[in-house]
Amino acid sequence: MPHLPGTSNRNATRTRLALVTGASSGIGRAFARRLGGDGYNLVVVGRRAERLGELVAALPNVEVRTLVADLGNDAGVEAVAEVCAHEELSMLVNNAGVAHYMPFVELSAAKANELLHVKVVAPTMLARAAAPGMVARGEGAIINVSGMLAFSGPAPTDKLPLRRAVYTATLAHIVALSQALHEELKAHGLRVQALCPGVVATEFHERQGLDVSAMPRMSADDAVTASLKGLALGEVVCAPGIEKSELLNAVFEADLAAFAAQSPKLAERYRAPGTR
Repeated sequence: MPHLPGTSNRNATRTRLALVTGASSGIGRAFARRLGGDGYNLVVVGRRAERLGELVAALPNVEVRTLVADLGNDAGVEAVAEVCAHEELSMLVNNAGVAHYMPFVELSAAKANELLHVKVVAPTMLARAAAPGMVARGEGAIINVSGMLAFSGPAPTDKLPLRRAVYTATLAHIVALSQALHEELKAHGLRVQALCPGVVATEFHERQGLDVSAMPRMSADDAVTASLKGLALGEVVCAPGIEKSELLNAVFEADLAAFAAQSPKLAERYRAPGTR
């Protein structure tokens, strides 16, 4: 089993193990604190060792192992994937994020690559590493943190001027990945969820240089509460701020209706006049 550097607080009575990425702040930190309080041992992943150390100190009665890794590159993803493959995880929380929220033509190739690694490659590869063991044990949960921007693709810029193409696309990937994985793995006893909060009060916007102090924001703790409650309710897509769940159901039903309506025959609007 891979050696995990960091501080441990031992408690032999705890058996469930959760790995949380992006655990040094925001939603990831809230997940770690909540799961620790619920009886999970933890592997917490982040780029800032001192922040992870603070989390260890905040959970004195929980076994917490820290793993400093940068999921913005292949080496970091591979290091965490190795742990996912060898540890008997009960839950994987793919939460890590990166604040490269900017217009497409201003997003450098290096920042685009980092963003895709953190929000697309890492959740995909960590789930791929963890899932076989969960399937073999007949249980497990994978929570992939996305956001409501995943549904904003068609929004015109006058309605959503701050939407950014690459960031939005990564969140949409997470939703589709989670839905497909749920269907593929549910027969094996696994639960998969895409958590889609709106604007959450974390450090994300400050690191991006955005002032959202006047904007109503959900707390990270409330987002975690919704996620874990939604998991118990069997929600594959959890939207903590959406009161009417039928709105999301309508989106997914429309997706399936369009998928089922496809034909090998060219649609009439694309045909030359007079052809069949």
